[in-house]
Amino acid sequence: MSYPLNDEQLMIQAMVREFARKVVATTAAERDRTKEFPADNLKQMGELGLMGMAIPPEYGGEGADTVSYVLALSEIAYACASTAVVMSVHNSIVCESINRWGNEEQKKKYLRRLARGKVIGAFGLTEPEAGSDPSAQTTTAEKDGDVYVVNGTKRFTTTGKNSGLVIVTAKTDEAKKHHGISAFIIEKGTEGFIVGREEDKLGLRASDTTDLIFENCRVPAENLLGKEGDGFKIAMTALDSGRIGIAAQSVGVAQAAFDAAVKYAKKREQFGQKISKFQGLRWIIADMATEIEAARQLMLSAAAMKDAGKNFTAQASMAKLFASEMVNRITGKAIQMFGGYGFTKDYPVERFYRDARVFTIYEGTSEIQRLVISNHILKDKRKP
Repeated sequence: MSYPLNDEQLMIQAMVREFARKVVATTAAERDRTKEFPADNLKQMGELGLMGMAIPPEYGGEGADTVSYVLALSEIAYACASTAVVMSVHNSIVCESINRWGNEEQKKKYLRRLARGKVIGAFGLTEPEAGSDPSAQTTTAEKDGDVYVVNGTKRFTTTGKNSGLVIVTAKTDEAKKHHGISAFIIEKGTEGFIVGREEDKLGLRASDTTDLIFENCRVPAENLLGKEGDGFKIAMTALDSGRIGIAAQSVGVAQAAFDAAVKYAKKREQFGQKISKFQGLRWIIADMATEIEAARQLMLSAAAMKDAGKNFTAQASMAKLFASEMVNRITGKAIQMFGGYGFTKDYPVERFYRDARVFTIYEGTSEIQRLVISNHILKDKRKP
């Protein structure tokens, strides 16, 4: 089913497209080289309302629907995937979790700053020995009067270094297994909160990915998000939304690679004619366009289901699974169309190829998505 866009959605898409291509795209290649965090991009995005798109207006946000959000995120990803992943985690996971699970005091304290981009949010779930199985995490939070004492290490935290606050999951009751996991809002500067090593990554190089270390980190009890034991549920709910965000990033990067490849094919000559005239290549272009459109419709379907208040877990996983694997195929084909030039840093398809690779891994691998989807179809209540 196709989802026709309304005037407001089209306006948001057009506004973000202009901003992304005139501002964000111009420094993307240089940021990839230097690994400079896109702080100035994010500042302008905060002023445009892109850092609090789904936050209600009473807390300083735009109150936009999910369809508008994924359209905007796709446009940012088209220009710079590193900037897009920061926007995605910040909006899809951090802002949404506080808006959904936070009490009134927490919403007033944090959402306005997050919505303006004054503070960037991060999410600490993965651990050195707990990736696809978050119930295996070992980070603990012990109640001590009016604080929780947090100890443990989180790994692969997007924006771990440059964020101002992090939602962190930790075990408050070991005996209850995943029902004993709780979530906490922990601000940078809290004693015992240490930013560990920064990863040197294949792609998304302008987005920092770090360890977060908690050594007797004393977190005020008022920073418990939801109730004790809600942490696993908060994380899984957040990942449902995050997975739509990964689909949007995938669509954006794939479209950028496709557009670059088509433009190149129209001007590159071999054997006395433009390579776009060769039937074999024309069929590849047709297949690429079809795959991108299929992924876009899956993305919009999941977003529309969320906006309608329906259960969108399976649809989010389908969108994430197909789109993330699609973008890896599309960027690979784009490099092939460029030939040897595609393997150099003179053209952006090399960067698109590297940026896309992690999309099948983070916020739930492709294998985990297949498990979620099959559990839904078979009505198996187990949920990874």
